[in-house]
Amino acid sequence: MIGRLKGWLRRGAAGAAAVGGGVEAAAAAELRVLMVCTGNICRSPTAEGVLRARLARAGLAGRVHVDSAGTQGYHTGEGPDPRAVKAAAARGYDLSPLRARPVLPTDFHRFDWLLAMDEDHLAWLQRKAPPGSRARIELLMPHGRRYAAERNVPDPYYGAAAGFERVLDLVEDGCDGLLAQVKLQLQRPRA
Repeated sequence: MIGRLKGWLRRGAAGAAAVGGGVEAAAAAELRVLMVCTGNICRSPTAEGVLRARLARAGLAGRVHVDSAGTQGYHTGEGPDPRAVKAAAARGYDLSPLRARPVLPTDFHRFDWLLAMDEDHLAWLQRKAPPGSRARIELLMPHGRRYAAERNVPDPYYGAAAGFERVLDLVEDGCDGLLAQVKLQLQRPRA
């Protein structure tokens, strides 16, 4: 795992650039969003891919930087779960360039929003947030509209393919609601 983490850190900017992020793009963005799940191979890369697509369609891709990370680093450098990639591709999202990484202490200062996929991730992020962190730490699903009763995006990893479809249903809803809030945020002058 240490070797994978060192490799990820060495690739850093190059890896981010491969998925349209890049250090320069992140620095130039007016708003930065980090999606968070456990291993960063199912839910959070799905949320990253969906939000990127929504932003691109809205003409906001250059103004908002989106990334994803995991509370655990045991999949660092790996691509998303093939079942997540397949389900996302069927709906027009390309997750294949994404690579797993852990949440880093600097993420609490670099990102405006850290959006957890479930309440365990939310609690973890809240515990790890350093003093002076400016990030809003929230769940993704309260931003949704169609699935307003859902608070968590369930982990599909140990289940059937239908679980990945359910993740997409929920994440698309959460990202649609988030996009509306992002548009409002971008209209406000930054302090």
